[in-house]
Amino acid sequence: MASLPVPHTLPRASPAVVGAASGRRGRAAVRVRTATAALGGGCGGGGMEQRHGEAPHGPVKEKPVMSNIGKSTNILWHNCPIGQSDRQKLLGQKGCVVWITGLSGSGKSTLACALSRELHYRGHLTYVLDGDNLRHGLTRDLSFKAEDRAENIRRVGEVAKLFADAGIICIASLISPYRRDRDACRALLPDSIFIEVFLDLPLKICEARDPKGLYKLARTGKIKGFTGVDDPYEPPVNGEIVITMKDGECPSPKAMAKQVLCYLEENGYLQA
Repeated sequence: MASLPVPHTLPRASPAVVGAASGRRGRAAVRVRTATAALGGGCGGGGMEQRHGEAPHGPVKEKPVMSNIGKSTNILWHNCPIGQSDRQKLLGQKGCVVWITGLSGSGKSTLACALSRELHYRGHLTYVLDGDNLRHGLTRDLSFKAEDRAENIRRVGEVAKLFADAGIICIASLISPYRRDRDACRALLPDSIFIEVFLDLPLKICEARDPKGLYKLARTGKIKGFTGVDDPYEPPVNGEIVITMKDGECPSPKAMAKQVLCYLEENGYLQA
């Protein structure tokens, strides 16, 4: 077969066709630039500029209210859409603070652990804030002087408040000897969710137990400012629960825990 002849040059478009195509591209570019300006100038954020003196478009945001609390200045409280009631529904219980107070050796830590165990077996979430444990970390910079003891209780009260807000049953076990400090913790929370438990055992019983040997050290002058020996303990006036000896016998850990459990059940803390 004979091959077809190949032209030496490609045919050029007529000037009329080229002009028409250029016009269409030009008009399209104008339309794109116009649309971009209307949308605010694209990535560069150009668009229409606000002239000096003109009012801004859209609603005016309110200026946040800043607070000064203690030594903290210009701070702002941020609210979360998930609140305490939502967390309580999730856990099937009401957040609260069970504050166990009493002399050294009265059984505060023993009760706290027994109560936490019983609640855990029933499917409830708890956390124990033990005084000695906290002095290993959170309050290790504090001594046992009156002013440091007050700060110790304040810190624990603030932490307990957070646990209660999380919907957790917080069990705090501390000597907390001064009434004003315990009352200050109560004031941090709605009154109904601060449950003060007083282990009302005589000093002679607590000193006879002396599980840490601290009374002996205090009596020999090796420890100063020891509650019950040379520093006062102020018992609660209107505590929710008082645990005492019965028939000359100290109640067992299980019996003490049951007394607190009954209170929690009767007052609706074990349901959301």
